[in-house]
Amino acid sequence: MKLTVIGTGYVGLVSGACFSEMGNKVTCVDIDQEKINKLHQGVIPIYEPGLEKMVLKNVEKQNLFFTTKLEEAIEETEIVFIAVGTPMGEDGSADLQYVLAVAKEIGQKMNHRLIVVDKSTVPVGTADKVKATIQAELDKRNVKIEYDVVSNPEFLKEGDAINDFMKPDRVVIGAESDYAFEKMRQLYTPFTMSHERFIGMDVRSAEMTKYAANAMLATKISFMNEMANICERVGADVNNVRAGIGSDSRIGYSFIYPGAGYGGSCFPKDVKALKKIAEENGYEAQLIRSVEEVNNRQKFVVADKIIKRFGEDLTGKTFGLWGLAFKPGTDDMREAPAIYVVKELVKRGAKVQAYDPKAMEEAQHFYLRDVENVAYKNAKYEVLVDADALILLTEWKEFRSPDFSEIEKQLKTPVIFDGRNQYNSYSLEERGFEYYQIGKN
Repeated sequence: MKLTVIGTGYVGLVSGACFSEMGNKVTCVDIDQEKINKLHQGVIPIYEPGLEKMVLKNVEKQNLFFTTKLEEAIEETEIVFIAVGTPMGEDGSADLQYVLAVAKEIGQKMNHRLIVVDKSTVPVGTADKVKATIQAELDKRNVKIEYDVVSNPEFLKEGDAINDFMKPDRVVIGAESDYAFEKMRQLYTPFTMSHERFIGMDVRSAEMTKYAANAMLATKISFMNEMANICERVGADVNNVRAGIGSDSRIGYSFIYPGAGYGGSCFPKDVKALKKIAEENGYEAQLIRSVEEVNNRQKFVVADKIIKRFGEDLTGKTFGLWGLAFKPGTDDMREAPAIYVVKELVKRGAKVQAYDPKAMEEAQHFYLRDVENVAYKNAKYEVLVDADALILLTEWKEFRSPDFSEIEKQLKTPVIFDGRNQYNSYSLEERGFEYYQIGKN
C-alpha cells in the first residue's frame, strides 16, 4: 500500500518505519525542513531502540521517504495518518490546532478518495471536527471527493515501541464504512497474522479507548504509590505487599511497582485530558482526579526523604544522580521525577552531579537548562565523587547490578536514595549503607 504519515515525532516516525518494514511505500511529512534534512542524512531525532536501524534500512530499500510537501506525498496515497502533536492546553485539554491544521490542508490538496486516520491521541469527537474541517475545504473548492475519517489510537510504550507496533496486543479501529474497515484490516493483517488482534468499533469508542487504557495504567501506578506511602507509615514493606497482590491473576504484576511517580508523553497529558473531557460533559471524574493528585505528590517523595535525612538547608551538600529520563529505554524527560527532585535540592543550596545513558542532552538544553549547580558527567561512578549520597531515579539496566564497593569508595557517606526500589535493602544495610526506598524508612 502507499501511505502518508504526517508528523515525524515519536508516533509518526515509529509508525512510518514499521509500516515500511512490511513492504508498504511510506512517505513521512513534516513542516520542519531542518528535521527532514536530518532524516535524509540518517539523523534520527528521537532515541528509540531499533528505530534508527529500521529507518536506514527502509530508506535504502526505497520503502520510506521524507518530505515537507504534503500535496506531493498524498498524490497517490490510499491512507493518510495524522500523527502530529496534541500538546496540553493551559486548562488541561488537548490542543487540536495542529491536527485541524493538517485536516484543513488535506481538504485543500486531496484529489482522490482518501482514508484519513487520526493516529494522534485526541479527545472524543475529534474525528467529527476533522471531517468537518476537510469538508469545509472541499466545499470551498466546489468539489466532491469521497473520504473516510478513522480513529486508530496508538498503544506504544517508549523504549519498546518497535516491538509493540510489530507485535501488537490489539489494533483498535474506529470507522463508519465497510470500505474503511476493510482497508485498515488489509493494512494491519501482516502485524496480526498469528492472532486476531483487529478490534473494529465506532469512531468515538476508539477515541475513548486510548484515554481509558492510559488512565487505567496510571491508576495502577498511583494506587501502588499510595499503598507504598501507607506501608511506610504503618511499618509494612511495600515490596512484600506488591508480591502478595501481584500473584492474584486478576491484578497481575504489571504497573504495580512503587516509585517516584509516572511521567512521559502520555500518562500525565492523557489523565488531565480525560478529566477535562469529563468536566466538559458535566461529570466530575473523582477517581481520575485522585490519580493525578497522588502522582503529583509522589514526584516529591524522594526529595522529602533527602531533606528529612540531611535537613532543609542543603548548602555544601552534593548529590550524585543516576537517571534523568522518565523511564529506561528513552531520552524522554517530560514530567520526569528527576526534574522535580533536582529543582527541590538545588533551591535548598545543594549541587547535583547527574548521569543518564540517553537523556543528558535533553536535560541540559530543555528541562533543566535554567537550573544552576547541576553538573553532567560521562560515567555513572563519576557522579559519586565527593557526593554525600546517591539518588537513583531511572531503572536503566546498567544501574541494576552496580559495584557497591566502588559506590562506597566514591561517596563521602554511604547513603542511597532509591526512587525505584531496585536493590536488596537487607544486603545493603549489612554492608553499612543507609538505604532509603519508596514505601519504607
